[in-house]
Amino acid sequence: MCGRYASSRRPEDLAGVFGIEKWEPEESLEPDYNVVPTKEVYAVLDRPVKDADSERPVRQLRKLKWGLVPSWAKTPEGGARMINARAETVHEKPSYRRAFATRRCILPADGYFEWVTGEQERELEVEGRKKRPRKQPYFVLPADGSVFAMAGLYEFWRDATLPDDHPRAWWVTCSVITTEAETTPLAVAPAEGPRSLAEIHPRMPLMLTPDRWDAWLDPARTDPDGLRELLAPPPAGLMRAYPVSTAVSNVRNNGPELLKELTAPEEGTLF
Repeated sequence: MCGRYASSRRPEDLAGVFGIEKWEPEESLEPDYNVVPTKEVYAVLDRPVKDADSERPVRQLRKLKWGLVPSWAKTPEGGARMINARAETVHEKPSYRRAFATRRCILPADGYFEWVTGEQERELEVEGRKKRPRKQPYFVLPADGSVFAMAGLYEFWRDATLPDDHPRAWWVTCSVITTEAETTPLAVAPAEGPRSLAEIHPRMPLMLTPDRWDAWLDPARTDPDGLRELLAPPPAGLMRAYPVSTAVSNVRNNGPELLKELTAPEEGTLF
């Protein structure tokens, strides 16, 4: 799954990486080292510009809310639960299939956080003891330091209770597509702990390699079978993971120190 990630790149940097043609300075976001659901996040998408002379899709950097609200939803309350869409079923689920066909995006990140339950805590759970498990967080990112390009979907929702000119009349929301975590060895593994992503968590965000970006973002591609081919996992051996402070578990903490690599898991959270 993907329930937390870091996004600290500046719009200018993302523009160069993804070939952005349009972004509004007023939509700029501060670096966020603890992105949680319902926050506003950057998304890269191809879409015609409103009131432009041409109908051609323009690559844009937009500010969206994380937690997809389907266009047919009566209220936006369910968005916080729809932060992830499974690659295996995204083409058929009512909440995602329309967006999968025509409203796909890339959610750029530095990497994502995932938590592992320590071995001692898992044993206590098996024994039925009532001690709350203490989980060790790991930061997962491309081994070469490149942008982690997560496959995503976006959707528009109209709040019928507000007039057309109200700034909150339209919601633009998004979801991260996830896939089975890699079982192959990490490109760089921690000295102690998991040797593969699957040993951290059974799911992971689907990372799109640059050769798939144009096809994924192209709104003219609507064939579900062809699009599903783009959801194949990336080549093995591209990722690294390392333990970070449990401070990231508190949503109020936010700063570059959350990405600092620990030499070993924190005491009491041994893998």
